[in-house]
Amino acid sequence: MRQRAVRNLARLGTAHARITRILDAAAGGKNNFLADRDLVRHFDQVTPVATTAARAVLEYLSRVVRHLAAVEGVDQFMIVGSGVPNGSSGGSRLHEVARVASPGSDVRVVYVESDPMALTLAQATIEPFCDLVRVVDGDVREIDEMLGDPVVQTFLDWDRPMAVLLLSAHSLDDECARTAIKRLRHAAPEGSFLGLLHITFDGVPPELAPAIRSLLAMTLPGLTVRTRDEVADLLDGLDLMEPGLVWVPEWRPEDGDPACADAPSSSGNYGAVAHIP
Repeated sequence: MRQRAVRNLARLGTAHARITRILDAAAGGKNNFLADRDLVRHFDQVTPVATTAARAVLEYLSRVVRHLAAVEGVDQFMIVGSGVPNGSSGGSRLHEVARVASPGSDVRVVYVESDPMALTLAQATIEPFCDLVRVVDGDVREIDEMLGDPVVQTFLDWDRPMAVLLLSAHSLDDECARTAIKRLRHAAPEGSFLGLLHITFDGVPPELAPAIRSLLAMTLPGLTVRTRDEVADLLDGLDLMEPGLVWVPEWRPEDGDPACADAPSSSGNYGAVAHIP
């Protein structure tokens, strides 16, 4: 853990964008740097959908947490790689969404982060004010070490159902992604849920695809973009809740004016939630 913390601090370069901070910047949050905001502006110059797409992603995450807490009765969450953005509707973070959705229970949330800025800010601004939230330095690419973290093991009750949300599969190659999902589904207790968020180019107009690919290659070289079939392959064998693997605005939409509702593919992300029997 200490070695990874040192590596994370060494990677804390404000000149380079990170996908979680880009999401936060596009949604109007504060947990980002100038490089992240500049990249959002570059995307909007190519196709003006970055801000709306970020809203669609955050709304999806809020709906997932709200449904699992209010309807499925989940009272403990492990959220991997969210960046803990604060740009969602009303500025609510996911642990706040869960708490409001299930006011009669003590919902526990563990955020697992490898982004040093997200980790430091969340530990400074969340943990001191909420006894039911922990922020852990962990990397899904080191899945066994992540699951074995003392806080992860003791703060959550591994004898009861929980929800594990994997929001950073885009940082993994195919082998690592399959391994992470397999380990998470087998580690989670019976009756748990596994949620996934994944970026895609499936909805990008062909005439814009080369420019967007070039921009991503220069600014986010570690990003893995998958098609729907490739994302579905990662979820093979899992029992997906309705409506299955869909564009994020299509996952159990609620009343109101959801972002990208008229053009779900412009959200640029697929989402799914699986029930672990």
